[in-house]
Amino acid sequence: MLENKTIAFLGAGSMAESMISGVITAEKMPADQVYVTNKSNAGRLDEIHAKYGVQAVPQSELPFEKIDLFILAMKPKGAEEALHSIKDKLKPNQVILSVLAGITTEFMEEHLNVGQQVVRVMPNTSSMIQESATAVVAGKNTSMANVELVKELLKCMGEVYIINEDQMDVFTGLAGSGPAYFYYLMENMERVGVEKGMDEETVRKVVAQTIFGAAKMVLEKEEAPTSLREKVTSPNGTTASGLEALRKFNGGEAISQAVEHAAKRSKEISKELEGALVTS
Repeated sequence: MLENKTIAFLGAGSMAESMISGVITAEKMPADQVYVTNKSNAGRLDEIHAKYGVQAVPQSELPFEKIDLFILAMKPKGAEEALHSIKDKLKPNQVILSVLAGITTEFMEEHLNVGQQVVRVMPNTSSMIQESATAVVAGKNTSMANVELVKELLKCMGEVYIINEDQMDVFTGLAGSGPAYFYYLMENMERVGVEKGMDEETVRKVVAQTIFGAAKMVLEKEEAPTSLREKVTSPNGTTASGLEALRKFNGGEAISQAVEHAAKRSKEISKELEGALVTS
């Protein structure tokens, strides 16, 4: 499906580059069918073109009539201006996709023509290695065919999940912010290993492989984490002792609160951004 489509990134930052890298690496579509533009940084456009072979042009030179999917990838505060700049050039069958935190489908629909098709997505930083967990929320006017098109594009970055808009904040707490929780866990496991005499490089690989293996077990065995935990926990064994320490120091509650706080902050940011855009 993608090989017959043309996409354009409005914004050339790290998320745009992650997505471009995924599409080109997966060989899902020719580089000359991928456009990227930004507001003023011509040097960044040259860099993206040199690295991936995509068409990097000023926005005034975008072939609007040829583009099937426009991807908003600038800073969230620039969303309203970007939507207004393209509104009058769009056709109803073209899709606007946003990777911007806090920008809802309703917000996009309000700033575009009636009936315009929009999609909101939330990748995480693992998109850089094509292992993202990415959420998709379709606007009220978006066809199922275009939802499938967006899913195919995002699968170049990892796994894709269709959710409701009111679930986006908790998804942010789980997957958007989630990698940082695991990095924090790894930091502390690594620190203990080094303190106990292991060299830093080795212990880092050991910890990373352990987390990778555990995640792969959940995905491939299709068992609940609770079941897998119970299977590897022998009474009075080393694992039982470690888990007891986690319970004693409220490790489970800490993890739950991390997700809750991130989700709450996601909701707050959306409201703050909405208020700032309305008053600007």
